[in-house]
Amino acid sequence: MDISGQRMLVIGWGKTGVASARFLISRGARVVVADEKNLSLENDVLSKLGEDHGQSVELADYGISALAQVDAVVPSPGVPPFHPVLKEAVKRCIPVISELELACRYLQTPMIAITGTNGKTTTTSLIGEILSGSGRKVFVGGNIGTPLVEYVTGPQTADCAVVEISSFQLQWVDQFHAFVSILLNTTCDHVNYHGSFEAYRAVKERIFNNQGKQDVAILNADEPDSAVLAESLSSPVFFFSTTKMVERGLYQEKDRLICLDGEGKQEFYPLSMIRLPGAHNVENVMAAILASRACGCSPENVINAISGFSGIAHRIEFTREIGGVKFYDDSKGTNVGAVKRAIETFSDPIILLMGGRDKDGDFETLSALLQDRVKALVIFGEARERIQERIGGIVPTVLTPSLKEAIAAARRQACAGDVVLLSPGCASFDEFADYKARGRFFKEEVRAFA
Repeated sequence: MDISGQRMLVIGWGKTGVASARFLISRGARVVVADEKNLSLENDVLSKLGEDHGQSVELADYGISALAQVDAVVPSPGVPPFHPVLKEAVKRCIPVISELELACRYLQTPMIAITGTNGKTTTTSLIGEILSGSGRKVFVGGNIGTPLVEYVTGPQTADCAVVEISSFQLQWVDQFHAFVSILLNTTCDHVNYHGSFEAYRAVKERIFNNQGKQDVAILNADEPDSAVLAESLSSPVFFFSTTKMVERGLYQEKDRLICLDGEGKQEFYPLSMIRLPGAHNVENVMAAILASRACGCSPENVINAISGFSGIAHRIEFTREIGGVKFYDDSKGTNVGAVKRAIETFSDPIILLMGGRDKDGDFETLSALLQDRVKALVIFGEARERIQERIGGIVPTVLTPSLKEAIAAARRQACAGDVVLLSPGCASFDEFADYKARGRFFKEEVRAFA
């Protein structure tokens, strides 16, 4: 793909937009930027980009007029497909290229791609740890940390690129290809972005685009659509399951994981090596094992890396115990499926904190689990009224405007032996810049109690 001299419109000026613009300019493209915050040419990042490459970056209005005389559009992941500029670009047959697609057209490093509603970051991070522990030089990024296009802008010195991929990034792919592609799971999420669960699932499945017989696809055998999907793929498929035996892949049997290659060879991995809480993390570990073995890592290196892996921040992360009450930060749990997995992690009574900005979550699916495991529900933020309508009153319920008040209310409800769990099931943007800021705030408030 030769973009030298082409006029490229970048929509959105966050981390991904900046990385995309930097890459495009480095390849000789003329960059136009449109952002809803109405940037000025005095913007530090904009002006430095121009200085570094000897050309100015143009600004355009955040509307259809930005499409004037552009050759392609590169939207940031948060820009939904129904955005007027993107709809008009499609109508005018102007190519819309995601940052992921743009990067893949120049990527020279074999890629392991991970998507799913939940577990992406844990699995991506763990695969990176296993490969690093096996002596590989690894780039880990994508939807977490460094955008893939930023890696492609540099010398590409890694042996493997381990890339977390969101449905937003897969929305506009065409030539995207990964050596190993993993679909962990799909539960109802981002319906307000994609339009329906079926559309969301279909976009997730694009992670297997352009794979062939030399590649590897990894699927969750416990997902109802996986068997049908597997039949449509050109690459060899490996399954993982915590509930049943699989012919090729990994499954759980009592206190161990059994790996079958489909040709009679077996490997065994002890469950005791997994330090992460919850059955869902067994699934994440199994996917990581299959990906790492596909890359040639030895079982010994796999076990050593998993044994030393204690998880990621803001994902069912133990914060502190105060007066016999244990506090856990699951701020990364931004959808109902994540809340379900977090609740199932604990056997002790739970004071559950939910809320934030609604993503059209199907909160009703939590009803039985609330009755079984949750002692009290504290609802906060913009979504509190809708959550109250769907599941309020199933257990004692408290509504608060903010997370700060919700934490204080949870503390009043809790007694020794309880778990206070922040697992919002919603986006953070009503109060916080992102889930990380929300998680940090939760931990600061809890530590202030102590």
